[in-house]
Amino acid sequence: MAELSLAPDQCLALRARSHLLDPVVLLGAAGLSEAVFKEIDRALNSHGLVKVRAGRTERADRDEIFRTMAAQLGAARVQAIGNTFVLFRPIPGTVPQQPAAAKHPGAASKGAAKPAAERSAPRMRSNAGTKRRAPR
Repeated sequence: MAELSLAPDQCLALRARSHLLDPVVLLGAAGLSEAVFKEIDRALNSHGLVKVRAGRTERADRDEIFRTMAAQLGAARVQAIGNTFVLFRPIPGTVPQQPAAAKHPGAASKGAAKPAAERSAPRMRSNAGTKRRAPR
């Protein structure tokens, strides 16, 4: 299979999604065995976005491992940080979605005011429940 390529905005969205993931496949001393490829393929078929951790390997070996995994599995290389790789392949039978622009819940677009229903009055702090210290 050939390696997938992603648009830059897709890659950024996938990187953001991958931060919360834990590695689902750990490469051991055997390296890239047939069993490892089957396990990564299974994870890509069920999740689409997976994180793989390699054992202690040299930098040149890590780059080669990452390229080989992506090429053999028909996946896209999303990110490589240290010994951790992130791979993406669309889940078979699903329609690919365009990534939505990431918005922070508190951020409003410039120049647009919030509707009155969404605005809240400033909160006042209460001293109820706190003990006042006696003056010295």
